[in-house]
Amino acid sequence: MNAKRNLILPSVVLVLISLMSLVSSSLAEEWIQKADMPTKRYDHASCVVNGIIYVFGGYGTGILSSVEAYDPATNAWTKKADMPTARYALSACEVNGIIYAMGGWNESNIIPTVEAYNLSTDTWIKKADMPIANEYFSVNAVNGIIYTIGGWTGGPSATVQSYNPATDTWMKKADMPTARGLLSTGVVNGIIYAIGGQSGYSVFTSIVEAYDPGTDTWTKKRDMLSQIAASAACVLGNKIYTIEGYNAFRRVQVYDPATDIWEPFANTYATRWEHSANVVNGKIYVIGGWPSSGSEAVNTLLEYDPFRAPKRPSQDADTQKLATLWGKVKISD
Repeated sequence: MNAKRNLILPSVVLVLISLMSLVSSSLAEEWIQKADMPTKRYDHASCVVNGIIYVFGGYGTGILSSVEAYDPATNAWTKKADMPTARYALSACEVNGIIYAMGGWNESNIIPTVEAYNLSTDTWIKKADMPIANEYFSVNAVNGIIYTIGGWTGGPSATVQSYNPATDTWMKKADMPTARGLLSTGVVNGIIYAIGGQSGYSVFTSIVEAYDPGTDTWTKKRDMLSQIAASAACVLGNKIYTIEGYNAFRRVQVYDPATDIWEPFANTYATRWEHSANVVNGKIYVIGGWPSSGSEAVNTLLEYDPFRAPKRPSQDADTQKLATLWGKVKISD
């Protein structure tokens, strides 16, 4: 493992009814373990195109260039053409069927490298470098423009840059108010929400700030329920799900931008960080990462359908509020 990792009930009411609900709905409330990813990895990037999840690089037994694609419809993985540049702590984003792998750490340095993957030809093309070499940042696309937010450039970064794939050019944007790396982001209705992260060595934050690409401005939003970094985030039903990470303690938090409210969820599968999460057909897929109790990266793939699982009360230790139990892991048939 590399040195950079150091950056880093009481019952209420209706108890009988809750217990009956536990028995009748236990199967519906389980995470389902799907086919393992061929390569164990953490600090990788992933994104979805046409219902297929693509996973890029990361760190396993060494720095990886490998690319693997998962089809939820068949529960099968396929090997794809390697990235030209092996790296971890990178980010990836798709525009018009092309996936752009950006930044990261190679064998010795933070790099600005951008490479574009063409799904139809399974080939890579070099693109214009990022103006500032970066790692542990987040990327999102809005209206065909890719925005890189925060990251680690020798320390926590507030830098925001936009990349136009059509012209292969970069532009500086308004800095994020809070410098941080290992943050999570999600886009809802054209607004990018920057969530949590690491604002210093082993200093985690719960800050949430929203960026409007149309006006190039930032707005402070309600903090997370706890300070978390290296969480995996995804958007489903116009809500942002943040799944575990440093300091997460088996927690999933869900943010509703429409109400600016966070909802806690309890989670019973093993805590991990530096993993990724994606949504396909209304289901959440959590990929790889580093388990808190492990000695190497994992290749586990878990599926969860939040609309299938009924809610029942359980106690959230941090907030003393009722939470939703996400259930135990079930091995897929």
